[in-house]
Amino acid sequence: MQRALSLRGAQTPVVEVVRADFSGSDKTRMLSQKAKYALRAVLLLAERQEDEELVLIAEIAEREQIPRKFLEAILVELRKDGILESRRGKNGGYRLARPLDRISFGDVIRSIDGPLAPIRCASRTQFQPCTDCQDVDTCSIRWAMTKARDAMANVLDGWTLADAVRQRHGIGAIPLNFAV
Repeated sequence: MQRALSLRGAQTPVVEVVRADFSGSDKTRMLSQKAKYALRAVLLLAERQEDEELVLIAEIAEREQIPRKFLEAILVELRKDGILESRRGKNGGYRLARPLDRISFGDVIRSIDGPLAPIRCASRTQFQPCTDCQDVDTCSIRWAMTKARDAMANVLDGWTLADAVRQRHGIGAIPLNFAV
């Protein structure tokens, strides 16, 4: 899954990711809509973390304008990966499973879209040499893509929900002209 990162100064950080299917397709796209919805949902839950109350799927779907059935599938994935916890029943709903400073944007994106590496041979979790590569250890393309993966992971893994909540509230906000 190929991804390149671009952050633009805004009220909330905008993460754009170029993705290519590891199956050989050369099509690219932005961060998946599913991952964007996941980030919006966990940010809403982060804002509500101090309440310690569970948030209903219907409330998340309405406030974030996410189709409910799609949101349900997203929340199940995030729960399975230990980002969320849930309870069924009358007083049921979702909340974050860890403190805000222990959940990064990278965690959420990996949960939904998989590894951050631009090409599989640069992936730490799904390494696979390219079919046309003659020597993985000396491949300049792999070296560059690994550097790109590390830079993107550094930003996404370094930006937690706590950072996002502080930024939303204007404390420690990213300047509009910051550089990665």
